[in-house]
Parts: sequence; structure tokens; C-alpha cells
Amino acid sequence: MDEQVDWGALARPTPGWFPDAKLGIFIHWGAYSVPAWAEPKGELGTIDPQTWFRHNSYAEWYWNSIRFDDNPAREHHREVYGDAPYDNFLDAWTVDEFDPAAWCELFARTGARYVVPTTKHHDGIALWDAPGTGTRNTVHRGPRRDLVSEIATAVRDAGMRFGVYYSGGLDWWVADHLPVITERANRQRPNDAAYAAYAYLHVKDLVDRYRPDVLWNDIEWPDAGKHNGTLGLAELFRHYYATVPDGLVNDRWGATHRDYATSEYQHRLDSESAPAWENCRGIGLSFGYNRIEDARHLLSGRGVVRHLVDIVSRGGNLLLNIGPTASGAIPDGQRATLEALAGWMDVNSAAIHGTRALPADIAGPSDEPWVRWTRGEKQAWAIVDAGGSVVLPANADRLDAAAATLPDGTPVRAEATTGGIRVELPVRDPEGDEPPLVVGMPVR
Repeated sequence: MDEQVDWGALARPTPGWFPDAKLGIFIHWGAYSVPAWAEPKGELGTIDPQTWFRHNSYAEWYWNSIRFDDNPAREHHREVYGDAPYDNFLDAWTVDEFDPAAWCELFARTGARYVVPTTKHHDGIALWDAPGTGTRNTVHRGPRRDLVSEIATAVRDAGMRFGVYYSGGLDWWVADHLPVITERANRQRPNDAAYAAYAYLHVKDLVDRYRPDVLWNDIEWPDAGKHNGTLGLAELFRHYYATVPDGLVNDRWGATHRDYATSEYQHRLDSESAPAWENCRGIGLSFGYNRIEDARHLLSGRGVVRHLVDIVSRGGNLLLNIGPTASGAIPDGQRATLEALAGWMDVNSAAIHGTRALPADIAGPSDEPWVRWTRGEKQAWAIVDAGGSVVLPANADRLDAAAATLPDGTPVRAEATTGGIRVELPVRDPEGDEPPLVVGMPVR
């Protein structure tokens, strides 16, 4: 049915708010946040797929992981829960510490311009009273609240845009084909017309209720729904754009339509050459809260700033994930990273928001010393993870080194030299966690 649709007819210019935003916050919160357990194996894209699916670092894949005899999650489940069914976690999920306004106050301070919570993950549990889910949602069980609505209100009250994540391709409740392993992952997703209609009605309901600025689908779309008629994906896209004219859809709907491309940790990096793209990752190795992760697995303040800057310098956005506890608290380690990012952005956001990649004929990146560049309206920004006397790789003829300043206007001593522009910066501890410094110079 895919060939019946002219997907190209849906193409349109990228809404301007998205490439200006640069930073969003992803939220993975669900029944899987109760066990909150996964092997911290490594980043997606750095481990061969066969091993990844059997030893998944994602705590939100707990229901899948406990199906493998050789996954420690299975032994953990038996020891702690006695092989209890997964849905017991829905009933055990309480949100006693959930304060969406406090969440969003912190998100806004990090410089995030949009927030995307999960509304239904692969376990099929909806965080709103989704049509066709009966009582298997957070309104009727567990939290007994419309969590999507509460987060949407808090996000918009804090001045950010609101998006929704929806797992259109996998639903382990509708099609219990666990465990998912790499060779069968695509064949195991439900592709029938009944599931296509079920997913369509869910996403349409999200659009009609919450008017999301982003539709973030995951793991494909059921093949039987990729058509141009009633309950078809093309109709869903048209309805969405009519309802939210400056909304966007990501690229995880199969070979259909997208407004922007996505990468995930070190996976799908070829997507980062698209005109509009976004990298998503957790502060740790998991999206859902993993209680056994510690500082060894989490991005430090310095690490999260470098990751954001690297992405922005190449023209992308970062969708940085948090995984709250089942009760709704942001874990201390994740909070410390967010606070460090907030402190850096409070001073240096001019080098991030609204910028674009700096043309290579003006300056380029370096890893020794670590330097990345962005461009504002009239200013080039060098983000430098080094101290002392540093030579920035740049075309000195294209930048006004004599007018170099910090973002607050403090002058920086800078001059043209062999190989670029030499700047004098405060001496730093190379082993410390101080985030990069920012130097601005007018572009000639």
C-alpha cells in the first residue's frame, strides 16, 4: 500500500522554531520505572546488534530483557519479583513525588526549548486515557492520572513547546512476540490493519487533545496503515499539519515522510547529514531510570556540554533524556548533570540558541585542543575545552580577533598566528569537570 501514496507531496519547509531551539528534553517514564533495572552494557551503536538485544542497556526494555535466560535482568526479576507478570508494575507505579512544574522549571533553566515525554512505549501502557486501551492506562490504574495532560500544561506554562513520543511500531501487549532479537525485530512488529487503526486512533487522539509541536514516532509504523485512505498514515499527517501548522514529525515511520532525521547515541549517525536532524540519548546509558547506573555511566556536566556543543556545531539538535523514578523524582545523578548544563547555558546560551554551523572556510573543529564553532547573526563563537594559550583553527582573515570577547562582553586577548588565532584563556585543570569556555569574534 506504500506505493499508493505520494509521500513527497507532504514535504514542506522546516518550521523555523525547530532549528533555533537546539535543545529538547526527552522523558521516559512508565511501568518499567518500577523495576528500573538493566545491564549498563554500553551505548547503542557501539555493541553488535545480536549482543545488544540480548543484553540491552535500556531499562524501558525490561519486559523484553527478562525473556532471555542469559540476561541478568531475568535472574534479577526472579529474585526480586518471583516471576510476577509485567503488568504488576503498572499497579505498583505511584507518582507521589511527581511535580511537573518543578521538572519544567529545571528543564527551562537548561535552555531546553521543547519537551517530549513518552505517551505509550513498547509495553503498550498509555499515559493518558487512550482509546481502545480499556483500563490499561495511567488514568485507570497505577498513578490514576492523565500524566500526558499534566506534563503538557507544565511545559507550556514554563514557556517551552510540547511534543509526544509514541511507539507505533512495537506494542508487546497487542502482539506478544517477545523476546525481540535483531534478526526478527522488523518481522515481529504488528503490521495488520487492526493494529494500524488502533495506533492511528491513538495518535489522532494525542493530536486532538494536546496539539503537540512534535510527533515523535518510534520503531516504524504498521505496514497496513501506510496508505492514503481513511485511517491511513497520509491522512494522519495531513490532519496533524492542519491542527498544528508549525508542528513536525520525525523519521521513524518507515519509508514514508519526515520533517527531520534522528540519530540515537552512536546509532544511525548517517542521519546527521540531513538538512534537519536531532540526536537523542540519555544522561546515562538508558532512557528509562536504571537504578544500578552510577557516575561511571552518566554524562558529567562537562560531558553534556561538549555533547550539546558538538551537535549544535554540526547543525543538529540534542534531545537529552531524563528517566524519573517511579515516584516521579529526577534521580540525583541526572539532576546534577542538568544543573551543570543550566549553569553553563545561563552564561553561554548565545553560542547555542538560534545559531547555525559555521562555514568551514571561516573555521573548523579540532580535538587537540577541543574546539567547536557556531555562528550567530554577526558573531562566530568558539567553544573551547582547553585553557591557557590556545590556538584556534580558523581563517584569521575572516574573523576580527581584536574584538574577541566572552559572552558577557569581557575582552579576550586574541591575535592572528600561524595556524589560526591565538587566544589567552584562564588556565584549567585538564582532568577536572569544568565545562568549555566560549569566545566570540565578529565575522568579517
